[in-house]
Amino acid sequence: MGMSEYYQKLREKVGNELIFMPSVAGIVRNKAGGVLLQNKGNGEKWSLPAGAIELGEAPAEAVVREVWEETGLFVVPQKLLGVFGGKDFRYQYPNGHQVEYNIFMFECEIQRGELNPIDTETAELRYFQPEHMPELALPYPKHLFTQTKPGELYFQWDEQWLSSLTLRDLKSPL
Repeated sequence: MGMSEYYQKLREKVGNELIFMPSVAGIVRNKAGGVLLQNKGNGEKWSLPAGAIELGEAPAEAVVREVWEETGLFVVPQKLLGVFGGKDFRYQYPNGHQVEYNIFMFECEIQRGELNPIDTETAELRYFQPEHMPELALPYPKHLFTQTKPGELYFQWDEQWLSSLTLRDLKSPL
């Protein structure tokens, strides 16, 4: 449905500057295991059905709303697959707005509906087999698009994060 009133007011104050944006993304599969992707038709790369969490919304509630708005499908989140953020998840929109996403990614199950976007953000929807997916706008780990194991949850981790702390940082009181 485009930008919410909250983000519109924020953008009026900060312009195109970088902002944090708590967000969700949904992996929606067809019966053949294809992953549903969205093309916005504006030169951006393909993406998962995704969007900002609005004030007062729980992440699971937001993914239900975002998938419906962008695809016309009613889904139920089945499990949290991963949590992402940081510099790798910075994005600049064609209009110049800069965001750094903090993303909750959910595996979703279709309950009903037809591929028919409700909003105007979607130009094309298509299912891709995980091994034939196009490059996405954000660098999600490729293994998350194959079937995951029950109880498996992925989060970013880099051993360098520990080594980048100095001894002084480790001794300072909280």
